[in-house]
Amino acid sequence: MTINVGIIGAGNMGRTHAEDLKADERVRIVGVADAVPAKAEALATALGTRAFARTEELLRADVQAVYITTPNTRHVEATLAALEAGIHVFCEKPMACSLAEARQILQAAQASPAVYQVGHNRRFAPVYRYLKTQIEQGFQPYLANAKQNDGDWLNPPWITDLSLTGGFLYESSVHLLDMLRWLMGDVVSVSARARANVYDVLNDFAILLTFAGERHAVFSSSAHASWGYPFEHLEIVGDHAFIRSEELTRVIHSPGLEQEIRTFDYTHLASAVRWGYREEDRLFISACLGEGAPAVGAEEAYRSIELCEACYRSAAAGGQPVQLPL
Repeated sequence: MTINVGIIGAGNMGRTHAEDLKADERVRIVGVADAVPAKAEALATALGTRAFARTEELLRADVQAVYITTPNTRHVEATLAALEAGIHVFCEKPMACSLAEARQILQAAQASPAVYQVGHNRRFAPVYRYLKTQIEQGFQPYLANAKQNDGDWLNPPWITDLSLTGGFLYESSVHLLDMLRWLMGDVVSVSARARANVYDVLNDFAILLTFAGERHAVFSSSAHASWGYPFEHLEIVGDHAFIRSEELTRVIHSPGLEQEIRTFDYTHLASAVRWGYREEDRLFISACLGEGAPAVGAEEAYRSIELCEACYRSAAAGGQPVQLPL
C-alpha cells in the first residue's frame, strides 16, 4: 500500500525527511509547500513532484499525510488545519511554542481520526536507544547530568527571532528536556535560572529537575558556547555505574566497579540513522498505514511543552520551584 505525503516547509528539515521518504517504497511525495516559492520549487524539483505556494492548496491536493517542517511558531496553524481535514500529521518538534497552543493541538489530535506524531528524533537515535534499553533491562538511574550547547546563534540569523522560534528552549533544549523525561520518568518539579547573555533572548539555562521517586537531573544549555565536542551529552548514574552519551555518535558504559568500561561508536552509521530520523519516519508511515500507534503521540509531545513552560516560569520567578503537571 502507498500513502501520499506532502511536505510543508522546504528548509533543511523538510529536505531531510523528504530524502528519507523518497527511499520508502510505501510513500509517494505529491507536493511541497513553502512561504518562499523558490524554496518550494527547488525541493519539489529535486523530488520530482509539484510545488505549492500555499499550505491550503497542498492540503486540498491528494494528500493523506503531511510533514510540517516550518519554523516553530508556524506549526500550530498547519497542524490544526490538517487534523481537521483528517490528514495524518508528522510535525517537527516542538509541538507548539506555548502551553495554550499545545493544548489546542492535543485536543485536536484526540478528536481527529488522523495519526499525529512529533519529531523528537533523539528517541530513535542509537545512542539514546542504548540508554533506554539498559534502563528497561534493570539499570537504575539515580541521577542524570546533561548538557546541550549551541555553538552560536548567529547562523542562521533568524534563529534569535522569537516570532519564528518561540524561544531558546523550544528551538534547542526541548530535545534533552524530552530525553530526560523519557529516561528518568515523570517530572514533578523544576527549578530554573536563566540569563540573556550575548544575545537579547534568554539563552543560558541552569535547570534542576526532580522526578517521581525523588530522582534528580541537572541540565545546562547555552546558545553561545562555540563548537567543541561533545556539545551534547547525557550521563545517567546508577549503583557504582554510569552510562554516558557523547553527541549522537558514542556511548560509554561503566557497568560496575572493577569491570571493563565499554565504548560503542556509531560514527560509521548514515546521519539519518545516527540522528534517528530514518526510524521515526518509518514508524510514522507504519502508523499511517494502521501498523501501530504513533511513536511520539500528542500526549508525550504535550508533556515536553509543559516542561519547557515550567522552566520559563521558574526562571521568571528567580529559580523558584514550579510543580508539574501545570
